[in-house]
Amino acid sequence: MKIELVTTLKREATKILAELHSSKEPVLITEHGKPSAYLVDVNDYELTQNRLQLLEGLARGEMAMLEKRTYTQTEAKKKMNKWLK
Repeated sequence: MKIELVTTLKREATKILAELHSSKEPVLITEHGKPSAYLVDVNDYELTQNRLQLLEGLARGEMAMLEKRTYTQTEAKKKMNKWLK
């Protein structure tokens, strides 16, 4: 991972963004020697967000199964009938 100072980002934003887009490697921005933010490619960020949503959905499904909040296929069809017409 590439690390840049916030002052370098201010001076060379266009160059840093060009490198980010070509390498797809996140850039850690530091302020006063401490991590402050990450710069990531837009497509990579969106892919990560989509994966996170999928994982959250799976976790909700697992929780529903553990709490016995599930239906058989027949029960689900009956409940969904009003929308399937």
